[in-house]
Amino acid sequence: MTIHEMARRLDLSVASVSYALNGRPGVGEATRERVLALARELDWRPSSSARALSRSRTDTIGMVLRRDPDLLGTEPYYMSLLAGVESVLSGAGQSLMLRMVGTAPGRDVDVYRRWSVERRVDGVIVLDRLVDDPRPELLERLGMPFVMHGLRIDPDTGGHVVEDLVNDARMIVDHLSELGHTDIVDVSGPLNLRHELERRDAIAAEAAVQGMRVTLVEGDYTRVGAERLVDERVGQWDAATAVISSNDVMALGIQRRLIAAGRGGMALVSWDDSMLCDISVPSITALARHPERQAERSARLLLRVIDAEPEQPEPAIPSELVVRETSVAALRGHG
Repeated sequence: MTIHEMARRLDLSVASVSYALNGRPGVGEATRERVLALARELDWRPSSSARALSRSRTDTIGMVLRRDPDLLGTEPYYMSLLAGVESVLSGAGQSLMLRMVGTAPGRDVDVYRRWSVERRVDGVIVLDRLVDDPRPELLERLGMPFVMHGLRIDPDTGGHVVEDLVNDARMIVDHLSELGHTDIVDVSGPLNLRHELERRDAIAAEAAVQGMRVTLVEGDYTRVGAERLVDERVGQWDAATAVISSNDVMALGIQRRLIAAGRGGMALVSWDDSMLCDISVPSITALARHPERQAERSARLLLRVIDAEPEQPEPAIPSELVVRETSVAALRGHG
């Protein structure tokens, strides 16, 4: 059933039927209801390919993940993120094109260029901002609409700012300080990522306020990497009584090797919360940062950018510290 056939049945113009079906002005309410009633009767749905062609759109947005495929299979964060994006796109009649390109330099840039030439997507959500990230400039040059995930519009200035990492760091450090810890280890993710540098600096700044000592160690987000890191360095952490992990997967590896080294009494907090933290033994204290809601916001913003609609400020989504069994007081003789 086409719009032309529906117009013939209702003795209306094709334009009137199109306006009514798409909720556009130009037809009276009585006419609109006649059209919608016939559409319901026929269980009519618009042809997505025809609609996209008529608007020079693909009704598809893209995401390129620059992570090791093995990590993507074990880190719940990305599943929550994708679920949030899909929830917005499905409601808007849009599709998601996802590419996982690994960590080799330049592969994500190649995908963006190919998508642009082939007109495969209407816009992209860019993840994991790099230090001196070349992607925003490239996408501007290609004329491809994009949003940087993890940024938001500041209602006061109208500018883009990162999530409230300062408050998140304060929440973690203050919690450990209240438990009596004064010497902590901060296991970050790769420091070529902007948000990891910002987390590192925020942790260090708040620890200085609290009079705490911080030892920074760069991790790789994997459990195996975290286990190797602890095995190699735990002997240097005699004075430390607490560890902060940049994600939940590393937190599992850190906990496992600390226990094996006889340091299971150290406190442990993860920047990311997930079922992994809840079911581990002991369960791990973590920040619930709501990645699904953050992804929903990025998807909504991208759809507005694609439609050239004004940006609508949205406040930061506040994190919550979920206190579990690894929130232990500093051991006597430490801190």
